[in-house]
Amino acid sequence: MTSTDEFSVKEITVSRQSPGEERQAALHQIYAQVLERQPYGFERKQLAKIEAEFLKNKIGVKRFLRELGHSEVYLNEFYYNSSNPKFIELCFKHFIGRAPGDSTEMHIYCDILMRQGVKAMITALLDSEDYLRHFGCFTVPHAWTWANYPSPKTFWETDVLLHELHGRRGWIVPTMTWHNLRLDCDGGSCSLPEPNAPQRAAATTSGSDALHQVLSTMGPQDLEKFASTLSVTERDKLRHLLMQPVR
Repeated sequence: MTSTDEFSVKEITVSRQSPGEERQAALHQIYAQVLERQPYGFERKQLAKIEAEFLKNKIGVKRFLRELGHSEVYLNEFYYNSSNPKFIELCFKHFIGRAPGDSTEMHIYCDILMRQGVKAMITALLDSEDYLRHFGCFTVPHAWTWANYPSPKTFWETDVLLHELHGRRGWIVPTMTWHNLRLDCDGGSCSLPEPNAPQRAAATTSGSDALHQVLSTMGPQDLEKFASTLSVTERDKLRHLLMQPVR
């Protein structure tokens, strides 16, 4: 994956005039961007038809991305074991090249996902103004350059996502929630703040307020899954924060 330290992205664009070796390089980059790896042998068989159509110039980058996003290969990897917010965050990372900008944007795509289904949500991302403005129909999605981000918060959350190993923080809580809880996220691994550190006393109190607010919106199943992503030490710190009075 690409680091946001400098966003040194080699942009790959494929048109109808591109030779076969360029389309092959684009295919490799698409898998690295969307699957975060190259497909396994049995997955190649499932993707053989759209691969062949792409390499033979029958479909373009955007069409291939849609077919890949709708495929069982992608859905098995990212959708079926994820919460809706976490899955949407991953789709933003894979298809838009950044984290969701704010809770409003997250809610828009959550609504599409719940009302119209997962394929409609992925299609909506690929038809979005952000996708078209940054990638058009021929460019493989990649991380944005730093100057294009809507806010420093989105830049930071994207940086965490790009450094995160696949599934490292579980499949339930998106970076936006970790950020709202004022947790430390370094290299894609989030931890609760030390409650006894004097310099963090104010942050711990405000973090407790945010924690109560966020957890109160989660259902029993999501709470159980959230707890399963934490280590024993993190669960102890979480209990400490939950004992803090809500202002």
